[in-house]
Amino acid sequence: MKPTEKEFKKRLRKLQEQHESFLTKRNKPVKNFNGIYKRYKRPIVTNEHTPLHWRYDLSYDSNPYLMQRIGINAAFNSGAIYLDGKYLLAVRVEGWDRKSFFAICESPNGIDNWRFWERPITLPETEIPETNVYDMRLTKHEDGWIYGVFCAERKDPKAPAGDTSSATADGGIARTKDLVNWERLPDFISHSGQQRNLVLHPEFVNGQYAFYTRPQDGFIDVGGGGGIGWGLVDDITKAEAFKEDIIDGKVYHTIKELKNGQGPVPLKTKKGWLHLAHGVRNCAAGLRYVLYLFLTDLEDPSKIIARPGGYFLAPEGEERIGDVSNVLFANGWICNEKDEVFIYYASSDTRMHVATSSIDRLLDYVLNTPEDKLRSAESVNTINALIDQNKGKY
Repeated sequence: MKPTEKEFKKRLRKLQEQHESFLTKRNKPVKNFNGIYKRYKRPIVTNEHTPLHWRYDLSYDSNPYLMQRIGINAAFNSGAIYLDGKYLLAVRVEGWDRKSFFAICESPNGIDNWRFWERPITLPETEIPETNVYDMRLTKHEDGWIYGVFCAERKDPKAPAGDTSSATADGGIARTKDLVNWERLPDFISHSGQQRNLVLHPEFVNGQYAFYTRPQDGFIDVGGGGGIGWGLVDDITKAEAFKEDIIDGKVYHTIKELKNGQGPVPLKTKKGWLHLAHGVRNCAAGLRYVLYLFLTDLEDPSKIIARPGGYFLAPEGEERIGDVSNVLFANGWICNEKDEVFIYYASSDTRMHVATSSIDRLLDYVLNTPEDKLRSAESVNTINALIDQNKGKY
């Protein structure tokens, strides 16, 4: 039996009240603290954070049963920026239709009370429209623009008939002053393969725009490529890197054995550029994505000067479960005026989390954590050296 308009309004009010209660829940740090960063109990942005007016037709006349008309599957892999005292994420939102789009989500404190802006980003298209876009990094560049750099995916035109999965990946580039109105620039041109993981450095380097790249032979397979690359571009409106040098390569039997890529835009500190990256290895359960840190030289951001061994963040507990399990991915972090660092990471291609630290703590971690010496015997030697150093202190 068709609901009455009164019943419709009652259910709508309940939906709105439940949603408001959900959005305003406080988030608290977990009790276990490793001295490096604090994790938090609840995810910060999920599919349920998306506005009701994105998902429901709110008219009794056209939707008397108040059905959800548009489904949202996930909210993850968010770029981040700190503007006018506001913590802002450019969230990758994925619908039930498997298409991703970008939407800005805002918090007053960077930890909880996240709310999406009224509309998702309306992103202009190039002459060759993409099928899907995802994983935007936000760079506040010294040229005065805010750049959104992301993956633009298209069906591979060379795919044989009947092949509906082969794809190509290019680095999409757009820029804005307000995160509302965007200008689309031509895609990044690479001469080293496909680009699913492109990041723009926030400052000019020798008068040029600098990009962190991840060249790979195919859309899925890295092949002979892989590693974090470095390429310089003269003109951002016609971005073309004629040369890409690998500055942080993949390494056998490590957390980045299969592939690795730059995460968010690096943070400038007094001791160097602080980088967060992801490393991928294969195991019996499939691919495992973790996050790691390294530091590059202030004058030459392509030169690594500190490289702590092992992972910095890895999936824990429920973070391991989702659409693509056993994955952590980060493409956004924020350092505020107090040098507090908010690390925004996604778990299992499903939802967003935050971990908090400080510039001083992260520099201490990067500069004083032993490097990976690449063999079991050397790992034992490193532990024994610490045991000897700690004698008489325990």
